[in-house]
Amino acid sequence: MNYHFIAIGGSAMHNLALALHDSGHQITGSDDALYDPAKTRLEKAGIAPKALGYHPENIHQGLDAVVLGMHAKADNVELKKAQELGITIYSYPEFVYEQSKHKTRVVIAGSHGKTTITSMILHAMHYHGKEIDYLVGAQLEGFDRMVRLSDGSDFIIIEGDEYLSSAIDRRSKFLWYQPNIALVSGIAWDHINVFNSEDIYVDQFRKFMNTIIPGGSLTYFENDSKVRALVEELQVPIRKFPYVAAAHEVLADQTMVHTEEGELPLKIFGEHNMANLEGARWICQQLGIEPMDFYEAMMSFKGAAKRLERMPSSKGTVFKDFAHAPSKVRATCSAVRHQFPNKKLHAVLELHTFSSLTPAFIEHYKGALSNADTAVVMYDPETLLKKGMAPLDPLFIQKAFDRDDLIVMHSADALRTHLEPCREENALILMMSSGTFAGFDFGYFQT
Repeated sequence: MNYHFIAIGGSAMHNLALALHDSGHQITGSDDALYDPAKTRLEKAGIAPKALGYHPENIHQGLDAVVLGMHAKADNVELKKAQELGITIYSYPEFVYEQSKHKTRVVIAGSHGKTTITSMILHAMHYHGKEIDYLVGAQLEGFDRMVRLSDGSDFIIIEGDEYLSSAIDRRSKFLWYQPNIALVSGIAWDHINVFNSEDIYVDQFRKFMNTIIPGGSLTYFENDSKVRALVEELQVPIRKFPYVAAAHEVLADQTMVHTEEGELPLKIFGEHNMANLEGARWICQQLGIEPMDFYEAMMSFKGAAKRLERMPSSKGTVFKDFAHAPSKVRATCSAVRHQFPNKKLHAVLELHTFSSLTPAFIEHYKGALSNADTAVVMYDPETLLKKGMAPLDPLFIQKAFDRDDLIVMHSADALRTHLEPCREENALILMMSSGTFAGFDFGYFQT
């Protein structure tokens, strides 16, 4: 088949394009910007755009379909040309469903934890030599690509995102997948630029639960009141498997999980990750992996990229985490504080997303950094300009976080100056953002 990808440079989009290319399909693509690792990977495969930008001549009758990425706008010239020619246009999740509708679909959803849970399941399957198709949003050790679509596997595990499918398909991505086996890890209002009330956001998960195939199953974190309420009202005839965090303890900075055969050491830590662990165990059990085999595999699981990822450092201990929503920031800080109770914790949070830069939403961060000994919130004023948002008052940010000693800064240079004494005291530094910390070079920690 001959497929063209509009906005091919996205994390999921380029991985899907590469997976299809590896399977023998003809792939072309376009984007207005390309960054690594997508740029290098696409160039190596010979399917990188010949020129940046969107060009109507890329769209022709020889295409079997166009796959439209979320970053492409509704007035994209290539999209318009495809519509004029009557070429089949798929949103990314719609295409994934079309490629996997004959398989057993396992979909992992939730406002937080879904990438880690998906990665845990993949790690366990890989560890025990079980082939499975997959779609996951973060790089995982031992996996070259983060999308696999094959003819040989009867199962596919999908990280189910609640964000919109495309500029012309305003449904949440995970509503396309129609899972046979589903998991919901938790619900905490996010993406306020498209879900402008908490009720609308929660309703996406209600709709998701109702897409589970009758006779299928739902595994869910029962300590989340919003999730539990949706499960209690669910009328779809499915099996329901509640879970809580795995029993564990921390001994000398080492997390030990309690199992039927004794305590086992893990490379991951934090109460939220112990909940992720138990959710992944339940899914793996439904896929044929027994609990002790699962725990054996988890002993070598180091986590997904940017999820409490330990960074190389010549002084002190540095973790980088994707946390940006209030619930994620709170859970990450708590996890690090509990794991390293005797180290001084310096937390740095970058406000980068539309939600996190919106004054009404910033108030949800109250107390999120309370576990840190010192706390920094940074944001790039240029980001506010690009998003068409009003400037933020540092005093408002301090008040919203309920922390008078909160330091507010805007540049990578200011951050380096702040961190220098923290490194000298061999402390613990936690960097949290879905962005780049205004271009901060993490190689600094190795100097």
